[in-house]
Amino acid sequence: MTEQSTPGHPAADRSRPPRIGVGIIGASTGGWASISHVPALKSLQDRYELRAVSTSRRASAQAAAEQSGAAAAYDNHTDLIADPGVDLVVVAVKVTHHRELVTAALDAGKNVYSEWPLGVDLPEAAELVRRAGAAGVRTAIGLQARFAPQVRHARDLIEQGWIGRVLGTTLVGSGISWGPVTDRAHAYWFDAANGVTPLSVPALHALDAVHWTLGEFTDVSANLVTGRTETTLAEDGSTLPVTAPDQVSVIGTLSGGAAASLHYRGGLSRGDNLRWEINGTEGDLVLTSPVGNLQVADLTLAGGRGDDTTVTPIATPSAYFTDVPADLTGPAHNVAQLYAQFARDLREGTSVVPGFDHALVRHRLLATIEEAAATGRRATL
Repeated sequence: MTEQSTPGHPAADRSRPPRIGVGIIGASTGGWASISHVPALKSLQDRYELRAVSTSRRASAQAAAEQSGAAAAYDNHTDLIADPGVDLVVVAVKVTHHRELVTAALDAGKNVYSEWPLGVDLPEAAELVRRAGAAGVRTAIGLQARFAPQVRHARDLIEQGWIGRVLGTTLVGSGISWGPVTDRAHAYWFDAANGVTPLSVPALHALDAVHWTLGEFTDVSANLVTGRTETTLAEDGSTLPVTAPDQVSVIGTLSGGAAASLHYRGGLSRGDNLRWEINGTEGDLVLTSPVGNLQVADLTLAGGRGDDTTVTPIATPSAYFTDVPADLTGPAHNVAQLYAQFARDLREGTSVVPGFDHALVRHRLLATIEEAAATGRRATL
């Protein structure tokens, strides 16, 4: 069924490049897309137009359309994908539904932006990559931490030699979720079979930023521990078994020879929830946030070098906010940065935004880390 608030989509302004029509599958009010994709797209209205949203129920779809300003509301994904005004289909639902929805969008010849992880496991991700290649469309994967202005600034400082040769890096973070209490809406995160774990989500988002900044692993070792074997449902106090490891430790050597270590824990810490240090022969850089998920955090960058005895804040130049205003904060900012670059990629034929091919590389890294943890052996990449 279809609910539309207008009989069609507004005519394009011929004085500028046509806006990219977006349809979001999984746009329920209060969900991830509503606090990230929707405000991100609103900040980029010269390049994008949110034309359709879909959820599993008519009432929630209509509410999402009214909240987001989308012209069309659908209670199923099929009608959204078929909407002629939708150029880019955004899949922002449970990972267990990605295969079905991404496949439908690819089969329709639509460009697709899928949230990370692409699939519940490596074989599923590999299948979607093959389908995308056969469809010949453009894809984007939601690994947006690399687009954080402070991460980009840190990378540029390193490339400029600000800290000398990189010796090592250490990142410690809190997953926020996967703690002692959860609600029914997020209970599926605690079952490793669903593909949404502290390793696959917060740790991998962080590792993607580490690798983009400092280079890929050449070898890796890992330890995955399920510290909490059950979690409590907030609604009724009952307990659920936990199979997703909530203590994630990964160490390895990067392509430039630097040592790297990462530790993510489920829940929150009473100490630092996110601290990423990058140490070099001439100086140090530190990125911090009270929010443990790097991909959604508003980061603070600090540094010190030479005779400095401590690090001090480093302001991020305004040039890093050319596409997205600095006052767009929280989860929407980095998503908006990704959208801005994707529009440029589509316009100029570039491929800066990571697509499904890159997602497959990261799924392979996940599989390698899991194997290293299971065998207790260092893996070579």
